[in-house]
Amino acid sequence: MCYKAAMQFDFDTLVERAGTGAMRWERYEGRDVVPLWVADTDFRTPPAVLAAFARRIEHGVFGYTSAPRALREEIVARTQRLYGWRIAPEWIVFLPGVVPGLHLAARHLVPADGHVLVPTPIYQHFKRAVELAPRAHDDVPLVLSGGRWVFDEQRLAAAVRPGTRLVFLCNPQNPGGTIFSRAELERLAAFAARHDLIVLSDEIHADLLLDAQPHVPIASLSPEVSRRTVTLASPNKTFNFPGAGCAWAIVEDAGLRRAFSSDHHATVHDPSLFGYVAALAAYRDAQPWLDAQLDYLRGNRDLVEAAVGGLRGLAMAHVQATYLAWIDANGLGVKDVQAHFLEHGVALSPGEQFGAPGYVRLNFGTQRARLEEALLRMRRAVDAAARA
Repeated sequence: MCYKAAMQFDFDTLVERAGTGAMRWERYEGRDVVPLWVADTDFRTPPAVLAAFARRIEHGVFGYTSAPRALREEIVARTQRLYGWRIAPEWIVFLPGVVPGLHLAARHLVPADGHVLVPTPIYQHFKRAVELAPRAHDDVPLVLSGGRWVFDEQRLAAAVRPGTRLVFLCNPQNPGGTIFSRAELERLAAFAARHDLIVLSDEIHADLLLDAQPHVPIASLSPEVSRRTVTLASPNKTFNFPGAGCAWAIVEDAGLRRAFSSDHHATVHDPSLFGYVAALAAYRDAQPWLDAQLDYLRGNRDLVEAAVGGLRGLAMAHVQATYLAWIDANGLGVKDVQAHFLEHGVALSPGEQFGAPGYVRLNFGTQRARLEEALLRMRRAVDAAARA
């Protein structure tokens, strides 16, 4: 996008989040810490969404609310426009967030004696879902190839058991930042078909693409793939309103959809009224804001990659998507990497959460001045480790 368009929105002005109940900020309240851990951004929600909130508040009645037909229609039209994937409105199951969808899949799509494949490193709630269900599972490490975290297809095949029922996919990948290519997804889909596996694909970061490579929903590859796939999606991350909460699953197969939805209105509730309002406004009217945010995030991504590349003991793969940097700090030679950076005033997510000790995840979805300060503190932390 052009620079003039980016200037229509302000991502540089610092927004004070302390005292607002923000999880990322409240943990370190009163401390001189730059918190770059939980994956929400410090950017104000798009003006179009704020205006939609204001209109709904002006109405003044906030009763029980059904999923708006207009939102279903918008999701259907958008999915066709972006991906050439034709879905039907009845395939959409609304959820308060993607995380409940992970738990529903683990509990209702996998029998009690079933088994799940979990490619790691991966967002910690994938693991929590199978552990709390509980369901047997194998961690299958991704490999770093050509600067991207990708599947080790031989290890994936070797991990299959007679009871394996489900394989997890996170695309774009959190925390690694990979956008899986069509060819990579086709091979994963063929693997799932050979072993009669369901694919649970978390695609919450699908709009946060920093490189030119397109996002391909795995279910869009073919009707056969779609019928064995549950796709989780949400605008929560992209437009920064996770506290309002609106997500959905797209499930073509009616049997899978019934099983997946069996806890609906029992242990899992619908999105909030404001989640519906935000999702519809974001998809209808906030594309210019998203284009500007992506431009800003690319600048932040480049800043982080350059800084990490210049620090001895740290390394990271190129971030194709998301606003998350996955940093290998094994070369620092410190016992607890996350604690070491925290001592120097930067809060990062520990790699242990994602199945990879010695790594940290950095959220660069913040104002550039704040990010620059965090990177300066990280340099001091690296220097301190070298002196120890």
